[in-house]
Amino acid sequence: MARVLVTGGTGFIATHLISRLLAEGHEVRASLRNPAREGELRAALGSLGVQAGGRLTVAVADLLDDAGWDAAAAGVDYAMHVASPFPAGVPADADELIRPAREGTVRVLRAARDAGVQRVVVTSSFAAVGYGHATPKPRFDESDWTDPEGADAQPYMVSKTLAERAAWEFVAREGGGMELVAVNPVGVFGPVAGPDLSTSTRLVKAMLEGAIPACPRIYFGVVDVRDVAELHLRAMTAPQAADERFLATAGDCVPLIEVARTLRARLGPAARRVPRFEMPDLMVRLAAPFVPMARAALPQLGIVRNASSDKARRLLGWTPRPADEAIAATGESLIRLELVKG
Repeated sequence: MARVLVTGGTGFIATHLISRLLAEGHEVRASLRNPAREGELRAALGSLGVQAGGRLTVAVADLLDDAGWDAAAAGVDYAMHVASPFPAGVPADADELIRPAREGTVRVLRAARDAGVQRVVVTSSFAAVGYGHATPKPRFDESDWTDPEGADAQPYMVSKTLAERAAWEFVAREGGGMELVAVNPVGVFGPVAGPDLSTSTRLVKAMLEGAIPACPRIYFGVVDVRDVAELHLRAMTAPQAADERFLATAGDCVPLIEVARTLRARLGPAARRVPRFEMPDLMVRLAAPFVPMARAALPQLGIVRNASSDKARRLLGWTPRPADEAIAATGESLIRLELVKG
């Protein structure tokens, strides 16, 4: 069994990844900015049916500070760099996202190299693949990169693109033989483990609470967090994964109104406040100056960006759940944990 560093341990993907690693018998060191959140992490793992015990330890480190990263990486066999900020709206200052994403990635990679880590798996994103293109491709794959200068490349897309680029450049320039793998998920849904919600799961929560009166005409890929964790595990050890990127998606994009329909169909009365209608584009434009969610949706109206997971399926034998299962599991877990208001 291996010793594995997972950065940003309380995040949505990271918690599920830690759960899977522990269930497979590995030892995990989770990095946290605030050590007081260790209890929250252990409680989240418990809600996933995993009692971490002594096989989980915590290291204190911040993406914007050199302190703590050498200690976090010392003695581990593999590193999973999952931590990266992902806001619900568009920040006033893009550097709020870009600096921790890019600088933090290099800090983790440098510490991993110095510690003799065999391989680092970086959690990138479809945000680093499918944006900034004048005309979206019929289907994006791992050869594609977001253009940070493109008109629809918002700060989050820029941050993930620059961070992943920095990772590949660092390993090529001064990696010392350390292997790198990037996992690029689309919108990540699935069962939540506690109140620290991701952007995607907050969207489902808002729909269940009636906070979204109608659905903007936006489309996005869907993948279950459990399948993202599974892909990370395969990327960690499979020889054929070394120095590769892997897109993670359950299939073609779904419109937001289809997410609403899935919730209503699968959750019954619990989804009574989920929107039933699609919002005209004009209404989104009028709301954008005042509503952060509308502002974030504006550049994406009507645009379909399909992605291919053929590479992960072919090389790593990865088989994701259908999108509707991931969406329903999100809603079911939010209700089970009593995270939906009213």
